[in-house]
Amino acid sequence: MNFEFPLKELPAVMRGPRVERRRALIGGSAFWGTMVEEGEHAGKLRLDDGRLLNADDAVYLPPVNPSKIIAIHISYSSRSVETRNKPKPTETPTYFTKPTTALNGHRGQILKPADCKYLNYEGEYAVVISKTCRNVTPDEAWDYIEGFCPALDMGLQDFRDTDQGSMLRVKGADTLLPIGPGIVRGVNLFEQTLRTLVNGRVVQEAHIGEETIWGPHYVIADLARHITLLPGDVILMGTPCHSRSVDPGHVVECEITGIGRVSGTVVAIDAPRAAALGVGHAPTDTPEVRRVALGFDERVPDRFKDNLRQSRED
Repeated sequence: MNFEFPLKELPAVMRGPRVERRRALIGGSAFWGTMVEEGEHAGKLRLDDGRLLNADDAVYLPPVNPSKIIAIHISYSSRSVETRNKPKPTETPTYFTKPTTALNGHRGQILKPADCKYLNYEGEYAVVISKTCRNVTPDEAWDYIEGFCPALDMGLQDFRDTDQGSMLRVKGADTLLPIGPGIVRGVNLFEQTLRTLVNGRVVQEAHIGEETIWGPHYVIADLARHITLLPGDVILMGTPCHSRSVDPGHVVECEITGIGRVSGTVVAIDAPRAAALGVGHAPTDTPEVRRVALGFDERVPDRFKDNLRQSRED
C-alpha cells in the first residue's frame, strides 16, 4: 500500500499554525518575508528585516532555489482515466526533470513562441525539500519536506514527438514553471482542493486527498533510493484531468485552498532565430502531439470544457 487516508498521524509539516514564506524583489534585491496571518496587519508581508509590505503589490520571485526539479508524470486518478482509461497509470510512478531555468515567479510572463501551437497548462502542487534526503522510508520522508507551493507545469506539446522520453523542450523551456508566491506549511494538504483557472474560469479541479494515487512521502522515498535530494529541490506532483492549450493574452492560475494561488500571463514571442535556419527538430502538429495537447474530451467533466471555451471567447 502506497499510503493510507486518513493518515494515522498528521505529519509536522501539515500541522498548524499556517506559515507562508515568500521572496520579493525590492529595489533590485531579493528579500524573504513571512505572511502575517492574524491581527491588524493580516494579509501583509513582513520582511525578515521588519518592514511591512502590501502583499498584493509586491513583485515575487520563485520561493525556491533548487539544484533540480523532478516531476511525476501522472498521480491523479482523473488524469489517468482521461489519458489511460484506468484509475492508475502504472504500478509505480515515473518521472521527468525540468531545468531550473524554467522557474518563473507569481504574476510572471509565460512565453509562447510563434512557431509553437500547443502550450498546455497543468495546475499542480510542488513539494519543497528542507534538508539533504537519501535512503528514507515513506514515513520518514515527511520530515524532509519544507512545505508546499502552487505551481503551473506548462508544456510546449509541439515537441512531444521528438522529446517524448525526456520532455526536455516540452516542459523545460524558459518561463514554463510559475511557482509560489510562497512556501506553505501547517496546512493539511489532503483536505485541500486544487483548481486551475483560465481567465478566471475553472478548467481543472480535484480534491487532492480523494484523487491522489501516490502521496509526496511515497514519491520522496522512491526518488531518494538512488537520488540525493538537496535543500530547496522541487518535486512537482502531477495534475488532474483536462490539460489543454492556451493562447497569448490568457491568464492562467493554479489555486490550492489553504495554500495559495499562482498566476501567469501567456505572452507571444517570435520564433527562435535559429529555427529559420533549420536548426533542430521543428515543432510538429501530429496525431501524437494532438493526443496529448487536446486530450480526450469524452473523459472529462463538461463544465471544464464549457469554461475553457468561454475563456477563449472572453
